[in-house]
Amino acid sequence: MTTSPLALGPMMRYVDETSASIWVETRSPARVSVRADGRGWDARTFAVHGHHYALVEVDGLEPGTVTPYTLEVNGSSVWPDPSSGFPPPMITTLKPGKPLRMAFGSCRTSVPHDESGNRTHGIDSLRAYALRMASGSDQAWPDLVAFLGDQVYADSTSEQMQQFIRARRNIAEPPGEELKDYEEYAHLYYLAWSDPANRWLLSTLPSAMIFDDHDIRDDWNSSLSWKKEMEATSWWSERIVAGLASYWVYQHLGNLSPQERVEDPIWQQIARHGAETELDLSAELDRFAERADKDPESYRWSFCRDFGDTRLVVVDSRAARNLQPETRSLLDEAEMAWLDGRMRGGFRHLLVATSLPFLLPMGLHHVEAWDEAVSEGAWGKLGARAGEKLRQALDLEHWGAFQRSFQKVAAMAADVADGKRGAAPDTVTFLSGDVHFSYVSEVRRSSGSRIVQAVCSPIRNPLPRLMRSFSAILSYGLGEAAGSLAARSAKVPDPPFRWSGVKGPWFDNNLACLEVAPEGLKLWWQTGVVNDGDHLHPGLELVASVTVVPRSAGERGVSSASEALSEE
Repeated sequence: MTTSPLALGPMMRYVDETSASIWVETRSPARVSVRADGRGWDARTFAVHGHHYALVEVDGLEPGTVTPYTLEVNGSSVWPDPSSGFPPPMITTLKPGKPLRMAFGSCRTSVPHDESGNRTHGIDSLRAYALRMASGSDQAWPDLVAFLGDQVYADSTSEQMQQFIRARRNIAEPPGEELKDYEEYAHLYYLAWSDPANRWLLSTLPSAMIFDDHDIRDDWNSSLSWKKEMEATSWWSERIVAGLASYWVYQHLGNLSPQERVEDPIWQQIARHGAETELDLSAELDRFAERADKDPESYRWSFCRDFGDTRLVVVDSRAARNLQPETRSLLDEAEMAWLDGRMRGGFRHLLVATSLPFLLPMGLHHVEAWDEAVSEGAWGKLGARAGEKLRQALDLEHWGAFQRSFQKVAAMAADVADGKRGAAPDTVTFLSGDVHFSYVSEVRRSSGSRIVQAVCSPIRNPLPRLMRSFSAILSYGLGEAAGSLAARSAKVPDPPFRWSGVKGPWFDNNLACLEVAPEGLKLWWQTGVVNDGDHLHPGLELVASVTVVPRSAGERGVSSASEALSEE
Protein backbone atom coordinates (compact mmCIF):
# COMPACT_ATOMS: atom_id res chain seq x y z
CA MET A 1 0.00 0.00 0.00
CA THR A 2 1.48 3.35 -1.08
CA THR A 3 1.50 6.10 1.56
CA SER A 4 0.04 9.36 0.33
CA PRO A 5 2.44 12.32 0.29
CA LEU A 6 -0.38 14.29 1.94
CA ALA A 7 -0.23 13.91 5.74
CA LEU A 8 -3.16 16.14 6.71
CA GLY A 9 -5.64 18.41 4.98
CA PRO A 10 -6.45 20.03 2.73
CA MET A 11 -8.27 22.46 5.00
CA MET A 12 -10.29 25.33 3.61
CA ARG A 13 -9.44 28.31 5.81
CA TYR A 14 -9.90 32.03 5.08
CA VAL A 15 -12.26 32.66 2.14
CA ASP A 16 -13.61 35.99 0.91
CA GLU A 17 -15.28 37.16 -2.31
CA THR A 18 -12.32 36.53 -4.61
CA SER A 19 -9.75 34.38 -2.73
CA ALA A 20 -9.35 31.24 -0.68
CA SER A 21 -6.56 29.94 1.57
CA ILE A 22 -5.99 26.17 1.55
CA TRP A 23 -3.74 24.64 4.24
CA VAL A 24 -1.96 21.28 4.03
CA GLU A 25 0.66 19.19 5.80
CA THR A 26 2.82 16.96 3.61
CA ARG A 27 5.13 14.09 4.53
CA SER A 28 8.24 15.61 2.95
CA PRO A 29 9.40 18.86 1.32
CA ALA A 30 7.16 19.53 -1.66
CA ARG A 31 5.51 21.92 -4.04
CA VAL A 32 1.76 21.95 -3.45
CA SER A 33 -0.68 22.94 -6.18
CA VAL A 34 -4.40 23.69 -6.22
CA ARG A 35 -6.17 23.21 -9.56
CA ALA A 36 -9.61 24.71 -10.21
CA ASP A 37 -11.51 25.92 -13.25
CA GLY A 38 -8.55 25.31 -15.57
CA ARG A 39 -6.14 27.35 -13.47
CA GLY A 40 -3.48 26.55 -10.89
CA TRP A 41 -1.92 28.09 -7.78
CA ASP A 42 1.28 26.83 -6.14
CA ALA A 43 3.15 27.07 -2.84
CA ARG A 44 6.35 25.53 -1.54
CA THR A 45 6.27 23.91 1.88
CA PHE A 46 8.02 25.33 4.94
CA ALA A 47 9.32 23.12 7.74
CA VAL A 48 8.78 23.17 11.51
CA HIS A 49 10.51 20.50 13.61
CA GLY A 50 10.57 17.96 10.82
CA HIS A 51 7.00 18.60 9.62
CA HIS A 52 6.14 20.22 6.30
CA TYR A 53 3.32 22.69 5.64
CA ALA A 54 1.98 24.89 2.88
CA LEU A 55 -0.73 27.50 2.60
CA VAL A 56 -1.84 27.89 -1.00
CA GLU A 57 -3.29 31.32 -1.81
CA VAL A 58 -5.99 30.90 -4.45
CA ASP A 59 -6.92 34.30 -5.90
CA GLY A 60 -8.68 35.91 -8.84
CA LEU A 61 -11.94 34.02 -8.23
CA GLU A 62 -15.42 35.29 -9.04
CA PRO A 63 -17.66 36.31 -6.12
CA GLY A 64 -20.47 33.96 -5.19
CA THR A 65 -19.17 30.97 -7.15
CA VAL A 66 -18.84 27.30 -6.23
CA THR A 67 -15.85 25.64 -7.90
CA PRO A 68 -14.56 22.07 -7.49
CA TYR A 69 -10.81 21.81 -6.91
CA THR A 70 -8.08 19.20 -6.82
CA LEU A 71 -4.82 19.14 -4.87
CA GLU A 72 -1.45 18.02 -6.19
CA VAL A 73 1.82 17.35 -4.37
CA ASN A 74 4.88 17.47 -6.62
CA GLY A 75 2.64 17.14 -9.63
CA SER A 76 0.70 14.07 -8.44
CA SER A 77 -3.00 14.32 -7.63
CA VAL A 78 -3.62 13.53 -3.93
CA TRP A 79 -7.08 15.02 -3.26
CA PRO A 80 -9.85 14.12 -3.59
CA ASP A 81 -9.52 10.39 -3.08
CA PRO A 82 -11.88 8.89 -5.69
CA SER A 83 -12.39 5.81 -3.51
CA SER A 84 -13.55 7.80 -0.47
CA GLY A 85 -17.19 8.07 -1.51
CA PHE A 86 -17.35 11.74 -0.52
CA PRO A 87 -18.34 14.52 -2.95
CA PRO A 88 -15.62 16.63 -4.60
CA PRO A 89 -14.22 19.43 -2.42
CA MET A 90 -15.37 22.93 -3.33
CA ILE A 91 -14.17 26.51 -3.12
CA THR A 92 -17.21 28.68 -2.35
CA THR A 93 -16.51 32.39 -2.47
CA LEU A 94 -18.65 34.89 -0.60
CA LYS A 95 -21.46 36.59 -2.49
CA PRO A 96 -21.79 40.35 -1.90
CA GLY A 97 -24.92 41.14 0.05
CA LYS A 98 -25.63 37.53 1.03
CA PRO A 99 -26.68 37.28 4.71
CA LEU A 100 -24.19 35.43 6.89
CA ARG A 101 -24.77 31.80 7.80
CA MET A 102 -22.23 30.14 10.08
CA ALA A 103 -21.70 27.17 12.40
CA PHE A 104 -19.90 27.35 15.76
CA GLY A 105 -18.98 25.29 18.79
CA SER A 106 -16.15 24.25 21.08
CA CYS A 107 -14.60 21.40 23.04
CA ARG A 108 -13.97 18.39 20.80
CA THR A 109 -11.99 15.34 21.91
CA SER A 110 -10.32 12.98 19.45
CA VAL A 111 -11.27 9.39 20.24
CA PRO A 112 -12.48 6.65 17.87
CA HIS A 113 -15.97 6.95 16.40
CA ASP A 114 -16.98 3.39 17.22
CA GLU A 115 -19.42 2.17 19.86
CA SER A 116 -16.81 2.36 22.61
CA GLY A 117 -15.79 5.92 21.77
CA ASN A 118 -19.40 7.02 21.51
CA ARG A 119 -20.18 5.42 24.86
CA THR A 120 -17.46 7.40 26.68
CA HIS A 121 -17.49 10.66 24.72
CA GLY A 122 -20.78 10.70 22.84
CA ILE A 123 -21.23 11.09 19.11
CA ASP A 124 -19.00 13.67 17.43
CA SER A 125 -21.51 16.34 16.35
CA LEU A 126 -19.09 17.73 13.78
CA ARG A 127 -18.77 14.30 12.15
CA ALA A 128 -22.53 13.76 12.20
CA TYR A 129 -22.89 17.13 10.50
CA ALA A 130 -20.25 16.16 7.92
CA LEU A 131 -22.10 12.95 7.07
CA ARG A 132 -25.38 14.86 6.71
CA MET A 133 -23.81 17.39 4.34
CA ALA A 134 -22.04 14.66 2.34
CA SER A 135 -25.35 12.84 1.85
CA GLY A 136 -26.67 15.61 -0.38
CA SER A 137 -28.78 17.20 2.35
CA ASP A 138 -30.88 20.18 1.38
CA GLN A 139 -29.41 22.11 4.32
CA ALA A 140 -27.75 25.28 3.07
CA TRP A 141 -23.98 25.35 3.52
CA PRO A 142 -22.58 27.79 6.10
CA ASP A 143 -20.13 30.46 5.00
CA LEU A 144 -17.77 29.23 7.71
CA VAL A 145 -17.49 27.23 10.92
CA ALA A 146 -15.97 28.96 13.95
CA PHE A 147 -14.21 26.65 16.41
CA LEU A 148 -14.22 28.50 19.73
CA GLY A 149 -11.59 26.68 21.74
CA ASP A 150 -10.33 23.27 22.88
CA GLN A 151 -9.84 22.05 19.33
CA VAL A 152 -7.31 19.66 20.88
CA TYR A 153 -6.76 18.47 24.44
CA ALA A 154 -3.07 18.67 25.31
CA ASP A 155 -3.61 17.79 28.96
CA SER A 156 -6.24 15.03 28.79
CA THR A 157 -5.01 12.62 26.15
CA SER A 158 -6.67 9.63 24.53
CA GLU A 159 -5.31 6.10 24.55
CA GLN A 160 -4.21 6.58 20.93
CA MET A 161 -2.21 9.66 21.89
CA GLN A 162 -0.70 7.92 24.90
CA GLN A 163 0.48 5.07 22.71
CA PHE A 164 2.36 7.60 20.59
CA ILE A 165 3.88 9.18 23.72
CA ARG A 166 5.00 5.80 25.13
CA ALA A 167 6.78 5.00 21.87
CA ARG A 168 9.09 8.00 22.26
CA ARG A 169 9.56 8.71 25.99
CA ASN A 170 8.94 7.44 29.51
CA ILE A 171 5.32 8.36 30.19
CA ALA A 172 5.89 7.94 33.94
CA GLU A 173 8.09 11.04 33.96
CA PRO A 174 6.74 14.62 33.81
CA PRO A 175 4.65 15.72 32.03
CA GLY A 176 3.37 12.15 31.92
CA GLU A 177 0.31 11.60 29.74
CA GLU A 178 0.21 15.28 28.82
CA LEU A 179 1.94 16.69 25.75
CA LYS A 180 5.59 17.60 25.97
CA ASP A 181 6.79 19.04 22.66
CA TYR A 182 6.00 20.01 19.08
CA GLU A 183 6.19 16.45 17.77
CA GLU A 184 3.45 15.38 20.15
CA TYR A 185 1.30 18.38 19.24
CA ALA A 186 1.65 17.49 15.56
CA HIS A 187 0.38 13.98 16.26
CA LEU A 188 -2.49 15.31 18.37
CA TYR A 189 -3.65 17.52 15.50
CA TYR A 190 -3.39 14.53 13.18
CA LEU A 191 -5.72 12.54 15.45
CA ALA A 192 -8.13 15.47 15.64
CA TRP A 193 -8.44 16.12 11.90
CA SER A 194 -7.75 12.85 10.06
CA ASP A 195 -11.14 11.13 10.31
CA PRO A 196 -12.32 10.83 6.66
CA ALA A 197 -15.72 12.48 7.17
CA ASN A 198 -14.38 15.44 9.14
CA ARG A 199 -11.41 15.74 6.81
CA TRP A 200 -13.74 16.00 3.82
CA LEU A 201 -15.92 18.59 5.56
CA LEU A 202 -12.93 20.74 6.47
CA SER A 203 -11.62 20.53 2.91
CA THR A 204 -14.79 22.30 1.74
CA LEU A 205 -16.17 24.37 4.64
CA PRO A 206 -14.09 27.47 5.52
CA SER A 207 -13.03 27.59 9.16
CA ALA A 208 -11.92 30.12 11.77
CA MET A 209 -10.40 29.15 15.13
CA ILE A 210 -9.38 30.52 18.52
CA PHE A 211 -7.76 28.62 21.38
CA ASP A 212 -8.97 28.00 24.91
CA ASP A 213 -7.18 26.49 27.89
CA HIS A 214 -7.03 22.80 26.91
CA ASP A 215 -5.28 23.65 23.65
CA ILE A 216 -2.42 24.40 26.07
CA ARG A 217 -3.43 23.21 29.58
CA ASP A 218 -6.43 23.31 31.91
CA ASP A 219 -6.79 26.73 33.62
CA TRP A 220 -4.18 28.27 31.31
CA ASN A 221 -3.44 31.76 32.70
CA SER A 222 -6.20 31.56 35.30
CA SER A 223 -4.10 33.53 37.78
CA LEU A 224 -0.57 34.69 38.58
CA SER A 225 -0.29 31.89 41.15
CA TRP A 226 -1.15 29.33 38.50
CA LYS A 227 1.40 30.77 36.08
CA LYS A 228 4.19 30.76 38.70
CA GLU A 229 3.36 27.18 39.61
CA MET A 230 3.66 26.11 35.97
CA GLU A 231 6.88 28.05 35.39
CA ALA A 232 8.46 26.26 38.35
CA THR A 233 8.10 22.86 36.64
CA SER A 234 10.80 21.28 34.50
CA TRP A 235 8.56 20.90 31.45
CA TRP A 236 6.31 23.96 31.15
CA SER A 237 8.71 26.09 29.10
CA GLU A 238 8.91 23.50 26.32
CA ARG A 239 5.18 22.89 26.51
CA ILE A 240 4.04 26.50 26.13
CA VAL A 241 6.48 27.13 23.28
CA ALA A 242 5.34 23.99 21.46
CA GLY A 243 1.68 24.80 22.11
CA LEU A 244 1.82 28.35 20.74
CA ALA A 245 4.13 27.47 17.85
CA SER A 246 1.89 24.61 16.73
CA TYR A 247 -1.20 26.79 17.23
CA TRP A 248 0.24 29.37 14.84
CA VAL A 249 0.85 26.67 12.22
CA TYR A 250 -2.27 24.51 12.56
CA GLN A 251 -4.89 27.07 13.59
CA HIS A 252 -3.93 30.74 13.49
CA LEU A 253 -2.27 30.99 10.07
CA GLY A 254 -5.51 30.09 8.34
CA ASN A 255 -7.43 32.78 10.24
CA LEU A 256 -5.50 35.53 8.49
CA SER A 257 -6.66 37.32 5.39
CA PRO A 258 -4.13 37.75 2.55
CA GLN A 259 -3.63 41.36 3.70
CA GLU A 260 -3.07 40.30 7.33
CA ARG A 261 -0.58 37.63 6.28
CA VAL A 262 1.48 40.26 4.49
CA GLU A 263 1.84 42.06 7.84
CA ASP A 264 2.57 38.92 9.89
CA PRO A 265 6.29 38.67 10.83
CA ILE A 266 6.43 34.88 10.51
CA TRP A 267 4.60 34.80 7.20
CA GLN A 268 6.89 37.55 5.87
CA GLN A 269 9.81 35.13 6.18
CA ILE A 270 7.89 32.48 4.23
CA ALA A 271 6.90 34.95 1.54
CA ARG A 272 10.45 36.32 1.18
CA HIS A 273 12.02 32.88 0.86
CA GLY A 274 12.73 32.63 -2.84
CA ALA A 275 15.00 29.59 -2.89
CA GLU A 276 13.85 26.21 -4.15
CA THR A 277 15.05 24.65 -0.90
CA GLU A 278 12.54 24.44 1.93
CA LEU A 279 12.59 27.15 4.60
CA ASP A 280 13.05 25.75 8.13
CA LEU A 281 11.15 27.96 10.59
CA SER A 282 11.73 25.81 13.69
CA ALA A 283 14.08 28.09 15.61
CA GLU A 284 12.36 31.30 14.55
CA LEU A 285 8.89 30.00 15.41
CA ASP A 286 10.08 28.80 18.82
CA ARG A 287 11.54 32.22 19.57
CA PHE A 288 8.32 33.85 18.42
CA ALA A 289 6.19 31.56 20.64
CA GLU A 290 8.38 32.19 23.69
CA ARG A 291 8.14 35.94 23.13
CA ALA A 292 4.35 35.77 22.64
CA ASP A 293 4.01 33.98 25.99
CA LYS A 294 6.29 36.30 27.96
CA ASP A 295 5.04 39.50 26.31
CA PRO A 296 1.42 39.04 25.17
CA GLU A 297 1.35 42.52 23.66
CA SER A 298 4.03 41.45 21.15
CA TYR A 299 1.46 39.53 19.06
CA ARG A 300 -2.30 39.54 18.59
CA TRP A 301 -4.25 36.30 18.18
CA SER A 302 -7.66 38.02 17.97
CA PHE A 303 -9.12 38.86 14.58
CA CYS A 304 -12.14 40.58 13.02
CA ARG A 305 -14.12 39.90 9.84
CA ASP A 306 -17.01 41.72 8.22
CA PHE A 307 -19.61 39.75 6.26
CA GLY A 308 -21.74 42.41 4.61
CA ASP A 309 -24.02 43.80 7.32
CA THR A 310 -22.61 41.50 10.02
CA ARG A 311 -19.35 41.92 11.92
CA LEU A 312 -17.62 38.96 13.61
CA VAL A 313 -15.02 39.81 16.27
CA VAL A 314 -13.06 36.79 17.56
CA VAL A 315 -11.39 37.57 20.89
CA ASP A 316 -8.38 35.92 22.52
CA SER A 317 -9.41 35.56 26.17
CA ARG A 318 -6.43 33.35 27.17
CA ALA A 319 -3.01 34.53 26.01
CA ALA A 320 -3.78 38.27 26.28
CA ARG A 321 -4.43 38.26 30.03
CA ASN A 322 -2.80 40.60 32.52
CA LEU A 323 -2.35 38.54 35.70
CA GLN A 324 -0.79 41.17 37.97
CA PRO A 325 -3.17 41.53 40.96
CA GLU A 326 -3.30 45.32 40.87
CA THR A 327 -4.14 45.42 37.15
CA ARG A 328 -5.64 41.95 36.72
CA SER A 329 -7.60 41.76 33.47
CA LEU A 330 -8.81 39.15 31.01
CA LEU A 331 -7.54 41.43 28.23
CA ASP A 332 -4.39 43.50 28.59
CA GLU A 333 -4.42 47.18 27.63
CA ALA A 334 -3.43 46.63 24.01
CA GLU A 335 -6.02 43.90 23.50
CA MET A 336 -8.73 45.93 25.22
CA ALA A 337 -7.96 48.92 22.99
CA TRP A 338 -8.11 46.69 19.91
CA LEU A 339 -11.50 45.32 20.95
CA ASP A 340 -12.76 48.80 21.79
CA GLY A 341 -11.94 49.90 18.26
CA ARG A 342 -14.03 47.09 16.76
CA MET A 343 -17.07 47.24 19.03
CA ARG A 344 -18.98 49.50 16.69
CA GLY A 345 -22.49 49.96 15.38
CA GLY A 346 -23.46 50.40 11.77
CA PHE A 347 -23.97 46.66 11.29
CA ARG A 348 -27.18 44.69 11.44
CA HIS A 349 -25.55 42.25 13.85
CA LEU A 350 -22.39 42.50 15.94
CA LEU A 351 -21.11 39.01 16.81
CA VAL A 352 -18.45 38.74 19.49
CA ALA A 353 -16.89 35.27 19.64
CA THR A 354 -15.01 34.54 22.85
CA SER A 355 -14.22 31.00 23.98
CA LEU A 356 -15.34 31.82 27.53
CA PRO A 357 -19.00 32.85 27.90
CA PHE A 358 -19.23 36.58 28.53
CA LEU A 359 -22.60 36.14 30.24
CA LEU A 360 -22.41 33.07 32.43
CA PRO A 361 -25.60 32.06 34.22
CA MET A 362 -25.88 34.80 36.85
CA GLY A 363 -25.40 32.46 39.79
CA LEU A 364 -22.06 31.29 38.43
CA HIS A 365 -21.10 34.86 37.47
CA HIS A 366 -21.60 36.02 41.06
CA VAL A 367 -19.63 33.08 42.46
CA GLU A 368 -16.69 33.82 40.16
CA ALA A 369 -16.74 37.53 41.00
CA TRP A 370 -16.81 36.68 44.70
CA ASP A 371 -13.95 34.19 44.35
CA GLU A 372 -11.80 36.75 42.50
CA ALA A 373 -12.28 39.29 45.29
CA VAL A 374 -11.50 36.70 47.98
CA SER A 375 -8.46 35.40 46.07
CA GLU A 376 -7.15 38.96 45.84
CA GLY A 377 -7.43 39.50 49.61
CA ALA A 378 -10.96 40.72 50.39
CA TRP A 379 -11.15 38.21 53.26
CA GLY A 380 -7.49 38.29 54.28
CA LYS A 381 -4.52 36.04 53.54
CA LEU A 382 -6.13 32.79 54.62
CA GLY A 383 -9.18 33.59 52.54
CA ALA A 384 -6.94 34.43 49.57
CA ARG A 385 -5.25 31.02 49.70
CA ALA A 386 -8.60 29.26 49.98
CA GLY A 387 -10.02 31.35 47.15
CA GLU A 388 -7.11 30.48 44.87
CA LYS A 389 -7.53 26.76 45.56
CA LEU A 390 -11.24 27.04 44.83
CA ARG A 391 -10.57 29.01 41.65
CA GLN A 392 -8.36 26.28 40.22
CA ALA A 393 -10.46 23.37 41.51
CA LEU A 394 -13.73 24.67 39.99
CA ASP A 395 -12.34 26.53 36.96
CA LEU A 396 -13.60 29.88 38.25
CA GLU A 397 -11.71 31.97 35.71
CA HIS A 398 -14.21 33.27 33.17
CA TRP A 399 -15.15 36.89 32.45
CA GLY A 400 -16.96 37.10 35.78
CA ALA A 401 -13.69 36.36 37.57
CA PHE A 402 -11.99 39.31 35.85
CA GLN A 403 -14.29 42.10 36.91
CA ARG A 404 -12.25 44.97 35.43
CA SER A 405 -12.51 43.40 31.99
CA PHE A 406 -16.13 42.41 32.39
CA GLN A 407 -17.21 45.90 33.38
CA LYS A 408 -15.32 47.51 30.47
CA VAL A 409 -16.64 45.15 27.80
CA ALA A 410 -20.16 45.31 29.23
CA ALA A 411 -20.00 49.09 28.89
CA MET A 412 -18.83 48.72 25.27
CA ALA A 413 -21.71 46.36 24.48
CA ALA A 414 -24.25 48.68 26.12
CA ASP A 415 -22.88 51.69 24.21
CA VAL A 416 -23.19 49.82 20.91
CA ALA A 417 -26.71 48.70 21.81
CA ASP A 418 -27.69 52.27 22.74
CA GLY A 419 -26.43 53.71 19.45
CA LYS A 420 -23.51 55.57 21.03
CA ARG A 421 -20.99 53.96 18.67
CA GLY A 422 -22.84 54.31 15.39
CA ALA A 423 -26.28 53.12 14.38
CA ALA A 424 -27.47 50.51 16.87
CA PRO A 425 -27.52 46.97 15.41
CA ASP A 426 -30.41 44.55 15.81
CA THR A 427 -28.30 42.46 18.18
CA VAL A 428 -25.02 42.36 20.03
CA THR A 429 -24.54 38.61 20.30
CA PHE A 430 -21.77 36.86 22.21
CA LEU A 431 -20.87 33.39 20.87
CA SER A 432 -18.99 31.09 23.24
CA GLY A 433 -18.17 27.57 24.36
CA ASP A 434 -16.02 26.11 27.18
CA VAL A 435 -18.56 25.23 29.88
CA HIS A 436 -19.76 21.87 28.48
CA PHE A 437 -23.40 22.87 28.41
CA SER A 438 -25.30 25.02 25.94
CA TYR A 439 -27.77 27.82 26.64
CA VAL A 440 -29.12 31.18 25.54
CA SER A 441 -29.35 34.23 27.81
CA GLU A 442 -30.39 37.83 27.22
CA VAL A 443 -29.72 41.11 28.99
CA ARG A 444 -32.85 42.69 30.44
CA ARG A 445 -33.30 45.86 28.40
CA SER A 446 -36.34 47.80 27.24
CA SER A 447 -34.75 49.68 24.34
CA GLY A 448 -31.93 49.59 21.85
CA SER A 449 -30.23 46.46 20.54
CA ARG A 450 -30.78 43.10 22.13
CA ILE A 451 -27.69 41.81 23.95
CA VAL A 452 -27.61 38.02 23.78
CA GLN A 453 -25.29 35.20 24.87
CA ALA A 454 -25.38 31.95 22.85
CA VAL A 455 -23.20 29.04 24.00
CA CYS A 456 -22.44 25.80 22.15
CA SER A 457 -20.32 23.36 24.15
CA PRO A 458 -19.25 20.62 23.72
CA ILE A 459 -18.96 19.37 20.14
CA ARG A 460 -17.70 16.10 21.62
CA ASN A 461 -16.80 15.94 25.30
CA PRO A 462 -19.92 15.74 27.50
CA LEU A 463 -19.93 16.30 31.25
CA PRO A 464 -20.47 13.25 33.48
CA ARG A 465 -24.06 13.16 34.72
CA LEU A 466 -23.12 14.05 38.30
CA MET A 467 -21.28 17.14 37.06
CA ARG A 468 -24.31 18.12 34.98
CA SER A 469 -26.45 18.31 38.12
CA PHE A 470 -23.78 20.28 39.97
CA SER A 471 -23.42 22.77 37.10
CA ALA A 472 -27.19 23.23 36.81
CA ILE A 473 -27.63 23.84 40.55
CA LEU A 474 -24.70 26.24 40.75
CA SER A 475 -25.79 28.13 37.68
CA TYR A 476 -29.56 28.12 37.77
CA GLY A 477 -30.77 26.92 41.16
CA LEU A 478 -29.99 28.41 44.54
CA GLY A 479 -26.64 29.51 43.14
CA GLU A 480 -27.89 32.88 41.92
CA ALA A 481 -29.22 34.10 45.27
CA ALA A 482 -26.32 32.63 47.25
CA GLY A 483 -23.75 33.89 44.75
CA SER A 484 -25.19 37.41 44.82
CA LEU A 485 -25.01 37.53 48.62
CA ALA A 486 -21.45 36.22 48.60
CA ALA A 487 -20.35 38.76 45.98
CA ARG A 488 -21.82 41.62 48.00
CA SER A 489 -20.10 40.36 51.14
CA ALA A 490 -16.77 40.74 49.31
CA LYS A 491 -17.79 44.23 48.11
CA VAL A 492 -17.94 43.21 44.45
CA PRO A 493 -19.63 45.94 42.37
CA ASP A 494 -23.01 44.99 40.90
CA PRO A 495 -22.99 44.16 37.19
CA PRO A 496 -23.96 47.10 34.97
CA PHE A 497 -27.01 45.13 33.81
CA ARG A 498 -28.81 41.92 34.61
CA TRP A 499 -29.57 39.00 32.34
CA SER A 500 -31.76 35.92 32.36
CA GLY A 501 -31.64 32.47 30.86
CA VAL A 502 -33.98 32.15 27.88
CA LYS A 503 -33.30 28.57 26.84
CA GLY A 504 -31.23 25.75 28.31
CA PRO A 505 -29.13 24.37 29.69
CA TRP A 506 -28.76 21.24 27.59
CA PHE A 507 -25.79 18.93 27.83
CA ASP A 508 -25.75 17.07 24.50
CA ASN A 509 -22.78 17.12 22.18
CA ASN A 510 -23.80 19.90 19.77
CA LEU A 511 -22.84 21.92 16.76
CA ALA A 512 -24.68 25.24 16.60
CA CYS A 513 -25.61 27.29 13.54
CA LEU A 514 -26.79 30.84 13.06
CA GLU A 515 -28.31 32.64 10.12
CA VAL A 516 -29.09 36.28 9.50
CA ALA A 517 -32.70 36.06 8.31
CA PRO A 518 -35.35 38.71 7.53
CA GLU A 519 -37.23 37.87 10.75
CA GLY A 520 -34.11 38.11 12.94
CA LEU A 521 -31.02 36.20 13.99
CA LYS A 522 -31.85 32.48 13.83
CA LEU A 523 -29.90 30.08 16.06
CA TRP A 524 -30.17 26.30 16.28
CA TRP A 525 -28.27 23.39 17.85
CA GLN A 526 -27.88 19.89 16.35
CA THR A 527 -26.56 16.66 17.84
CA GLY A 528 -25.57 13.28 16.44
CA VAL A 529 -27.80 10.25 16.99
CA VAL A 530 -27.26 6.54 16.38
CA ASN A 531 -29.74 4.99 13.99
CA ASP A 532 -30.28 1.20 13.99
CA GLY A 533 -27.13 0.64 16.03
CA ASP A 534 -24.86 2.09 13.32
CA HIS A 535 -22.30 4.06 15.34
CA LEU A 536 -20.10 4.81 12.34
CA HIS A 537 -22.87 6.57 10.40
CA PRO A 538 -24.82 8.68 12.90
CA GLY A 539 -27.72 10.87 11.96
CA LEU A 540 -28.27 14.50 12.94
CA GLU A 541 -31.11 15.70 15.16
CA LEU A 542 -32.32 19.18 16.10
CA VAL A 543 -31.93 19.91 19.82
CA ALA A 544 -33.15 23.50 20.14
CA SER A 545 -33.79 26.61 18.06
CA VAL A 546 -34.56 30.25 18.77
CA THR A 547 -34.87 33.44 16.77
CA VAL A 548 -33.66 36.77 18.14
CA VAL A 549 -36.30 39.17 16.87
CA PRO A 550 -35.20 42.80 16.48
CA ARG A 551 -37.11 45.48 18.31
CA SER A 552 -39.42 47.62 16.25
CA ALA A 553 -40.59 51.06 17.27
CA GLY A 554 -43.67 49.49 18.83
CA GLU A 555 -41.65 47.06 20.94
CA ARG A 556 -39.49 49.58 22.76
CA GLY A 557 -41.22 48.78 26.02
CA VAL A 558 -40.52 45.03 25.94
CA SER A 559 -38.16 44.15 28.76
CA SER A 560 -38.71 40.47 29.49
CA ALA A 561 -35.94 38.25 28.24
CA SER A 562 -38.46 35.52 27.44
CA GLU A 563 -40.11 37.87 24.93
CA ALA A 564 -36.81 38.62 23.22
CA LEU A 565 -36.52 35.31 21.44
CA SER A 566 -39.11 33.14 19.82
CA GLU A 567 -38.87 29.35 19.64
CA GLU A 568 -39.24 27.70 16.27
